[in-house]
Amino acid sequence: MVEPVTVVAFPGVQSLDVTGPWEVLAGANRYRTTRDEPPAYRLRLAGATAQVVSESGLALTVDALGEPVSGGTLVVPGGRSAAAEDGHDDLVAWLRQCRPTRLLSVCSGAFLCARAGLLRGHRVVTHWSLSRELGRRFTDLTVDHDALYVHDRKVWTSGGVTAGIDLALAVVAADHGTRVAQEIARWLVMFLHRPGAQAQFSGPVWRERATERRVAAAQRAIDADPAAAHRVDDLAAQLALSPRHFQRLFVRETGLTVGRYLTELRLETAKRLLVQSDLGLGAVATRAGFGSAESLRRVFGERLGTTPGEYRARFSIN
Repeated sequence: MVEPVTVVAFPGVQSLDVTGPWEVLAGANRYRTTRDEPPAYRLRLAGATAQVVSESGLALTVDALGEPVSGGTLVVPGGRSAAAEDGHDDLVAWLRQCRPTRLLSVCSGAFLCARAGLLRGHRVVTHWSLSRELGRRFTDLTVDHDALYVHDRKVWTSGGVTAGIDLALAVVAADHGTRVAQEIARWLVMFLHRPGAQAQFSGPVWRERATERRVAAAQRAIDADPAAAHRVDDLAAQLALSPRHFQRLFVRETGLTVGRYLTELRLETAKRLLVQSDLGLGAVATRAGFGSAESLRRVFGERLGTTPGEYRARFSIN
């Protein structure tokens, strides 16, 4: 059965919040139709006006909102104006009447959903820079201040921008299986697929995802907390495997030893923290799992030929 999906748009919407999930869901349709299976989703882009201009200036042609959504999936993207305490009143009024089977909120779209009462009693997440504000303004929900995305019953919410793609991949995996989501991510040339519990500042999961369930479980545990020790003996014991057998399986599935995998992940985590936050080197080292600023400097010198300070100065987005 084809799932109806309505994606809403409004003036000043973040275009990637719209197109990211859209391309993932459309990718699921392509995957199925190439295998002579019916499409998974019937996609519709709707708004209060016939044309919507995004915050970056991209113009989108949209259908009329029409009758409030009843059943199916409703996707509410964000944008800088979405977090305002007023504005978009027509859209909020329409959302208030919607009764979707599943709600997907991307980034600051959570503010529009909260104003419409759609998040009441749920655990949710939004962009890290707006997280405290969401919790302050809406006391009828619980905010997770760190996760990439959160699934709480029929409500799925995600952090900023690209996390909406991770969210959509998780939805496809829930609907049609992990292998379909993996194939879509390969088409999109992206890493697959950051677990929802991973911190918004954690390093991306660049490596191939294991298909062997025990190795996949170990990967998820490592990815979710790069700063933890993750000793081979402990990971193996948790999975009821011998350390040697576990290490062999891990290398077969990922191409790396556990130690090398952890170092790569910690390095990516540190790089992201340096360019996306103003944390001191000691705090970056601790969160990334290097223990000390000196260890961080040594790894950067050995692996990147530069210092953490020089890397931050060159690539910082602050």
